[in-house]
Amino acid sequence: MQWLNDIADQAVKRCPDGEIIVSSGVSPSGTYHLGTLREVMTAEAIAAELVRRGRKARHLHVVDDLDVLRKIPAGLPVDYEKYLGKPLCDVPSPDGKAASYADYFLNDLVAAAKELKLKMAIVRSHEKYRAGFFVPAIEKSLDSLEAIKKILTKVSGRSLDEQWSPVQVIEGGYLKTRQFVSLDEGAKILEYLDSDGKKQSVGYAEGDVKLNWRIDWPARWWLLKVDVEPFGRDHATKGGSYDTGAAISRKVFKAEPPLPLPYAFINRTGETKKMSKSAGDTITAAELLKILPPEAVWYFLLRYAPDKQLFFDSGPTLIRLFDEFAELLAKTKKTASEKQLIELCLDSVDKPTISSVPFSHLVASYQAALKDPQLTLDIISRSEHAKAAGEQAEVIKRELKFIDHWLKTYAPPEAKFELSQKIDVSSFGDTEKKCLSVLADKISSAPKAADGEWFHKTIYGLAEELNLAPKEVFAALYKALIGKTSGPRAGWFLSILPRDWLIARLRLES
Repeated sequence: MQWLNDIADQAVKRCPDGEIIVSSGVSPSGTYHLGTLREVMTAEAIAAELVRRGRKARHLHVVDDLDVLRKIPAGLPVDYEKYLGKPLCDVPSPDGKAASYADYFLNDLVAAAKELKLKMAIVRSHEKYRAGFFVPAIEKSLDSLEAIKKILTKVSGRSLDEQWSPVQVIEGGYLKTRQFVSLDEGAKILEYLDSDGKKQSVGYAEGDVKLNWRIDWPARWWLLKVDVEPFGRDHATKGGSYDTGAAISRKVFKAEPPLPLPYAFINRTGETKKMSKSAGDTITAAELLKILPPEAVWYFLLRYAPDKQLFFDSGPTLIRLFDEFAELLAKTKKTASEKQLIELCLDSVDKPTISSVPFSHLVASYQAALKDPQLTLDIISRSEHAKAAGEQAEVIKRELKFIDHWLKTYAPPEAKFELSQKIDVSSFGDTEKKCLSVLADKISSAPKAADGEWFHKTIYGLAEELNLAPKEVFAALYKALIGKTSGPRAGWFLSILPRDWLIARLRLES
């Protein structure tokens, strides 16, 4: 956790007294997903670490809902094109239920934040502009227009033409970039040139005027008194929006810019592009929390420094997250950094959800138990994880809820199995039929209390009796029961199946 300690140390040095403000900001232009959460939860972690050190700190999450709709995300009707250029807060909700397009997507983050118990305060950009909060920044920016032009030209290397404008204005409900002419601070009126080059005027105290993004960002830092802010590495390039924002902050607003913490993006495993809201190739934050408990999400995002690119998939990566976090919890000698990481991951977790039983073992046991939690515990109690089944029974039951949703929605085919509803007798050879028939006879005379160990020994005994390799017997057995050539631990699996059904199935009767 060196990265977290470093930024916290810098924040404390910069602000020896008073409250420290950590900010994050996202445009609600599409789905809030794991990549979005990296910014939000990095800021949350910084604030939490400062509070852990005894400092007063707050995380402000700015919702850039006065941004315009620039493209139509996958899955939305084509007729939404008519809203392109409208502020997101004024575009209708796709489901007709939320207050706006912005709220439709923001609600997903709010739900996830509640699940994660984030302490962030949400700041709506459109509300601030329409309440006049940005008036001082608009006036300072336009009074210093020439200075801003010089900064943008020098720092970013951009060449600004005479038509360049520091503001956007609402015209007919759409946000338009218009050339600035003059400002009347007493009347709060701004003059600009419309698309025909004619002078028009608009009030700037009620949200009908918005600062250009390059100016809006440092204006926000100044008005909200932001001390630390993580942001995507695309803003951290030389001459990029952070560099120009920092220069504008110092020159125009006479304030130090926040401590920067650029973060790398999160890609799907095997892909070269970051997760995209508009492409629809993401798992929503709310959906993510149905397959990953909060502590696992925290662990994934905090275990590496923000500048490390991360990859995620709902298969191997998800499985490793469960197992690696379980191993960290079980580690007897933890470093100070590991203890700090665990404390942050579990800070807002009322009831731990990850047990010490390996994820793959839980998945197999749960399906072998026909997705019955109590039977799953019974199976695990007869394995090498018997102690965990007894001591962590409630934790395991909570973990099984995530596994159940994962199996229904994201688990790869090779991880799933269920009893075959029908059986194709013609697909079995004579040796397989004989093997299954003999096994059915042995089970028909088995004691009622026969457990997994009894079935396990019987299967191996059968292989020896028929002079077959054990894997041949197992392959025929799994083929008859689940339509695959491999599956869960056969002994325990057979022991929980209805005896009459099992015998009939092995005789290829059902």
